[in-house]
Amino acid sequence: METGQNGNPRPLWNIVVVSAIAAGIQFGWALQLSLLTPYVQTLGVPHVWAAFIWLCGPISGLLVQPIVGYSSDNCTSRIGRRRPFIAAGACFVAVAVFFIGFAKDIGHRTGDSLDNPTKPRAVAIFVTGFWILDVANNMLQGPCRAFLADLSGDDHKRMRIANGWFSFFMAIGNVLGYAAGSFSNLHKLLPFAETTACDVYCANLKTCFLIDIVFLMSVTITAITTVKETPLTTKDALDGDEGKSSGAFIGELVTAFKTLKKPMWILLLVTCLNWIAWFPFLLYDTDWMGVEVYGGNVKGSANEQKLYDQGVRAGALGLMINSIVLAFTSLGLEPVSRLIGGVKNLWGVVNFILAACLAGTVGITKAAEGWRGKLGPQILTAPPTHVKGSALALFGLLGIPLAVVVKVRTVLILGVVDMLMLYQGLSLGVLNLSIVIPQMMVSVVSGPLDAAFGGGNLPAFVLGSVVAGISALLAIFALPNPKNQLSLNPGTAMAGPH
Repeated sequence: METGQNGNPRPLWNIVVVSAIAAGIQFGWALQLSLLTPYVQTLGVPHVWAAFIWLCGPISGLLVQPIVGYSSDNCTSRIGRRRPFIAAGACFVAVAVFFIGFAKDIGHRTGDSLDNPTKPRAVAIFVTGFWILDVANNMLQGPCRAFLADLSGDDHKRMRIANGWFSFFMAIGNVLGYAAGSFSNLHKLLPFAETTACDVYCANLKTCFLIDIVFLMSVTITAITTVKETPLTTKDALDGDEGKSSGAFIGELVTAFKTLKKPMWILLLVTCLNWIAWFPFLLYDTDWMGVEVYGGNVKGSANEQKLYDQGVRAGALGLMINSIVLAFTSLGLEPVSRLIGGVKNLWGVVNFILAACLAGTVGITKAAEGWRGKLGPQILTAPPTHVKGSALALFGLLGIPLAVVVKVRTVLILGVVDMLMLYQGLSLGVLNLSIVIPQMMVSVVSGPLDAAFGGGNLPAFVLGSVVAGISALLAIFALPNPKNQLSLNPGTAMAGPH
């Protein structure tokens, strides 16, 4: 079996090299979160339907991640248990990103009209690529984390170190991805990216994703060629009860949930509510900047489209600031949690911060609208400095609660693996349900909700603010403080929502 699995931990450089894959994963996630909701609207998909495309993420998380985790636990490939899934996931990411970046070009070549604002063939290609991308990310991310657990052996301190490195590289990927999304002239690095069907905005997105392919494949190939696994033999799997039939998989999931005690159910409930609050902003943050703050319109005049593009890129800059704040906040969470009475109080306090920030989007929007009202509809210009500064400050402030929620998720992963007595891959899939189910709810509800109140992003943000307040109260008054194995440790933070 794998040297680090149920034995002595592997050398630290093995952990660092495998953790570097997180930078490639998160680079793509950052581009996806910041650019794809605005981009799909340029293909003619109405705002009300844009959120439905994101249903792939939770569906693939619900189905693909547990299945891949279970399969990687029992894989008897001669190159190891985790590496085949990591390699396959990276290849599928590359295929998906190609479809997304070249959707307009392929759509035009197959019959989409340049004069028609709705490009059905490009939409079909984009959605196909988008869904493949979410499936591939889940195929890649779960086995990567499980591989780190294997390399750490039974040493929990080593596992915390591994998660610390994973966190570090996720932060690097976040910053690089959001920085790439905020540059308006990145397409000049690849002049061929701008075509008849693909304008400057599309060319920038295409360039970002081509860079993502090169980056992800580089770190993945380095990891799977330099860090070796000892294959799991069929005899080892059977002797260790790891060779269970796929028919037992659903039974294991049901058993896992039956073993959860009331405190853990409350913890999962708070997590669900927390992500219901988060997802509207994660889906629409750059669109909010483009429409409500900058006053642009993705389907409007040339000036309105330019303002929308400026707003989206300002939103990507805000997300980069958010990632930097998140990284620094993670370093100080342990002493702060002790100071205010434990992790549950910390989680409650930052959920109130989340609620206040989401409510604050209303004030910033009204300030931007008031400025445009003074200028008159005939003058189209970016908002004043104090409005832009307030919006970017809000992005930065949101890095504080995000640092806590991703750390609590990691705490769950570290603690429940032993509590449920599951294998690493399966346990990661089980815990992911507390995030994918609320994402499905938000994807279904947010678009129609926004449309019912005029088509903007604020209704979903206000809903998120209310739910964040409820999750804060539950965290403080209903959630017990975790025991030692679930206590926060500076080395366990993860820099991202995925």
